[in-house]
Amino acid sequence: MYRFQIWVSPRLRFWPSSLAEKLFDEMLKKGIKPDNVTFSTMISCARISSLPEKAVEWFEKMSSFGCDPDDVTYSAMIDAYGRAGNVDMAFSLYDRARTEKWRIDGVTFSTLIRIHGQSGNYDGCLNVFEEMKAIGVKPNVVVYNTLLDAMGRAKRPWQAKKIYQEMISSGFEPSFVTYAALLRAFGRSRYGDDCVNVYKEMKEKGMKLNVILYNTILSMCADLGYTDEAISIFEDLKSSETMPDSWTFSSMITIYSCSGQVPEAEAMLNEMLKAGFAPNIFVLTSLIQCYGKAKRIDDVVKTFNDLLELDISPDERFCGCLLNVMTQTPKEELSKLTACIEIAYPKLGYVVKLLLEDDNSENFKNEASELFETVGADVRKAYCNCLIDLSMNLDQLDRACEILNIGVTQEVYTDIQTRSPSQWSLNLKGLSLGAALTALHVWINDLTKILESGEKFPPLLGINTGHGKHKY
Repeated sequence: MYRFQIWVSPRLRFWPSSLAEKLFDEMLKKGIKPDNVTFSTMISCARISSLPEKAVEWFEKMSSFGCDPDDVTYSAMIDAYGRAGNVDMAFSLYDRARTEKWRIDGVTFSTLIRIHGQSGNYDGCLNVFEEMKAIGVKPNVVVYNTLLDAMGRAKRPWQAKKIYQEMISSGFEPSFVTYAALLRAFGRSRYGDDCVNVYKEMKEKGMKLNVILYNTILSMCADLGYTDEAISIFEDLKSSETMPDSWTFSSMITIYSCSGQVPEAEAMLNEMLKAGFAPNIFVLTSLIQCYGKAKRIDDVVKTFNDLLELDISPDERFCGCLLNVMTQTPKEELSKLTACIEIAYPKLGYVVKLLLEDDNSENFKNEASELFETVGADVRKAYCNCLIDLSMNLDQLDRACEILNIGVTQEVYTDIQTRSPSQWSLNLKGLSLGAALTALHVWINDLTKILESGEKFPPLLGINTGHGKHKY
């Protein structure tokens, strides 16, 4: 009986879990008591069969049969508990493993990195990776891919590049999973050239991308103004077996719209409609931006009406786009857009109306202050920039200064002016042209007053305008 158990247990590792369980039941019926080797084998079988919950179940049965897990079994359970979702137990065992110096395999380290990544503890991912190497366990492709995916989620493309270079220098051949992780890491963080180079390398190796990866690249191209690259990638997508979805068309319309290419944007919209996709608020927002750049205000109004007919509620970003178009619109056509904004966002529409009427009462200040108190944090600066730009376009410098002051008071803008014993600075990064000119005007006035008061200036006065890398 004893020889039967020892001989059959190793075979269980290569059997489907259901067959292994039948054999286990047969052992019990024949009076054979399972030992540590049997349970270790059953746990390994469940792990190989991608059944971590079953592995946990076998592990927790051991005590009822008088079996005490050894280091190897405990190490395997770090992976099983992690995959089964019991993160606390996985980390508890891992802490014990480090203290008692258990042997841990690469698969378990990969699971620990994945758990840290899913919880947002990206430094924890790197710590586990370094601990793994410190105890002499060599990372495999799965570990590298898991870590690359985590760095992509963390938006740390520089670390993804470093890890990838280490992987290549260790002699590993990148797989589709590797390239996909790199595309996501570079695409999400807008590392344009790196992302396009990874894409080209995949194509050279004959790898087929899915629509999600294509969309990741095209979305990045839309944000960075990589128009030529986007057109080429979109044509490649259509020539492959991959079918574009609504996000694909949305990115392409955005690319053409931001470049002011009206015919191309309209052609892409028609292609989107033929493919059976209705335009969403992102597409319509891009079209409004496109028509605004081309000074086709009637088409902006028509697109706004299309949005209402599609029963789509205009959100704050959409209204911000309308407001931005107003800053590019001739004075005689501003009323057309004011009417749209009053329908879409009455509070904003009222502030715009007061601005156009050049209302000098406290009413404008109160309404504008209330607007910035209620509008979403992600659009506050955009709204403030646009209202200042609009004031400057209307030759209302005092009104622009008033809006800037409201923005500073409500912390829409922070640290526009900074002072240290050695330097006074004006920080214009993130401001629109009109807002930057207004801030410069205010700064010069402040410096003039200081000079007139006899106060000494620091050795250095500086103006930071940012890098201006955006192609649009």
